[in-house]
Amino acid sequence: MKRIAPVLLLLFSSSLLTAAPSIPELFQQMKDQVKAEKWADAVATIGAIDVESSKPANQALKPQLEGPLAFYRGVCEANLGSADKAQTDFEMFLRTKPDAGIDDKLYSKKAVTAFAAAQKAIASQGPSLARAYAEFQPPPAKPEPANAEWGEGPVKWLMTDSEKSAWAAATTDDERQAFVDKFWKTRNLEDSPTFQPTFEKRVAFADVNFKQGETRGSMTDRGMVFVLLGPPTYGGRKPLKTGDDSSEASGMSSRNTMSDARAMNQATAGTHTSSQIAAMADRQNSPSTVAPESNMNYQEVWHYRKELLPKGISYLQVDAVFVTRKGYGQNVLQRESDILTTLSAAKQKPS
Repeated sequence: MKRIAPVLLLLFSSSLLTAAPSIPELFQQMKDQVKAEKWADAVATIGAIDVESSKPANQALKPQLEGPLAFYRGVCEANLGSADKAQTDFEMFLRTKPDAGIDDKLYSKKAVTAFAAAQKAIASQGPSLARAYAEFQPPPAKPEPANAEWGEGPVKWLMTDSEKSAWAAATTDDERQAFVDKFWKTRNLEDSPTFQPTFEKRVAFADVNFKQGETRGSMTDRGMVFVLLGPPTYGGRKPLKTGDDSSEASGMSSRNTMSDARAMNQATAGTHTSSQIAAMADRQNSPSTVAPESNMNYQEVWHYRKELLPKGISYLQVDAVFVTRKGYGQNVLQRESDILTTLSAAKQKPS
């Protein structure tokens, strides 16, 4: 035993030296790095905090950390020269603390400028999609008939390749009904009994808020993302700047801002419910709304933090970017690898 004891002591000491720092320790480390203006190091530490707070044992800390981490990430990004990223982070922070400010004596002019831009953007965006969706009361569900058109509706966003083949092979009403019954049964498992009702609410919300011309809202690119992932953690819109897009300067138009303003005034003065007003505000202020009076091109970005991403997705955040510009399209999803991987994971059948 005397020979073994020193070995055990050495192993124990080594484990202490290699033990991962706790979240409070990491948070203090990040603050020290910000104070020392080690911006890249601080961003890396914030990433480590994100990873640790996503572990099951630390889930209770997650909501408390979202706002502060977004703020410090914004400070770092601003000082690293990424003003757009900084503004996005500050917008997320302001969603958690709407009345917060920034001390211009403690933080750089770059950070203060990005914070002010975030405040202005938040003020112009109106209610968030998450809030509007939470308050949304869908109309009574009307089951879609299992006819030949069923598979071409919003349910197609959920279908795997093998299911699409099986649906195409169903040629009679009985075969199609059997497919539909099995399709929902495999998804409405004991651990996810609300899958179908949640899907139907998302479809209804998308149909109301994301309609483009004669295209049903749930069949647009934004509708597809919303049906599969639900409302984003936060989002916003901004005009495309030089370098963001190389097309003409004139933008597409889908709404009339003057008529929208009149409708909103009438709604708030009348008997509309808060959810109806929120939905109208989102339609009026969201990135989908490019006014005929405007000659700007827009991009709309939905940010999904890790807790909203499907199982198996390792990204800390995934952005769905929709671009509207003349000659290109309206709210066209940019098919980047991270969002495509995330959408593919979202439509897999529960195991």
